[in-house]
Amino acid sequence: MEMRELRYFVAVAEELHFGRAAEQLGIAQPALSRALAGLERRLGVVLLERSSRRVRLTDAGAVLLTEARAILAAAEAAERRTREAAERRPRIALAVKAGTAGELLAEGQVAVLPGDHPLAGRTAVSQAEVTAAPGPPPARWPAPDGSCPEGPGVAVRNLTQLFQLIALGRATVVLPASAAVDLRRDLVAVPVTDAPPVTTVLAWLPESRSRPVADLVRVAATA
Repeated sequence: MEMRELRYFVAVAEELHFGRAAEQLGIAQPALSRALAGLERRLGVVLLERSSRRVRLTDAGAVLLTEARAILAAAEAAERRTREAAERRPRIALAVKAGTAGELLAEGQVAVLPGDHPLAGRTAVSQAEVTAAPGPPPARWPAPDGSCPEGPGVAVRNLTQLFQLIALGRATVVLPASAAVDLRRDLVAVPVTDAPPVTTVLAWLPESRSRPVADLVRVAATA
């Protein structure tokens, strides 16, 4: 079982309603139903009794709900303790500020598309072709202050959510090529030939005497 499946199951088991659970998770209801049906097939048990009027936990489902809650809580606790341990060690904060900067990487951009998209089989596309292709409008990323710009596209907070929405046919996006490395198997990345290159830089204060900063700059410059 995957953590994603456990989160899906707990959401449905607590809501006892696929529509509300899907809305809470930010995914389409059919995708949620397929995921839980696949989980039941692999376990060889019925976890939820479904009818046109209600959803009810089976005895096996009640057991899994208890175990899944414990697993998810343990995972969250492990993540929290790991972060707390990291915070007790010297950290380096990277930000865009006035000072000295070194270019690390200049790269092109790609359109991330579902495998059945009309442009998915192309070796390259233009920005105009991506815009004109049938499908949903581009996703909206939050601004530095946390607000999300207005627009018809769906608002996203991270790449995991974005790629899930693209796979479901609910979003499109053009990203730096490095952000699309190790894509899900149901997505493809097609180079956008006329998209402006994206440059990644490492910036630090010129008066810095920090040993961790110096080590980071040295490693990054030789990578």
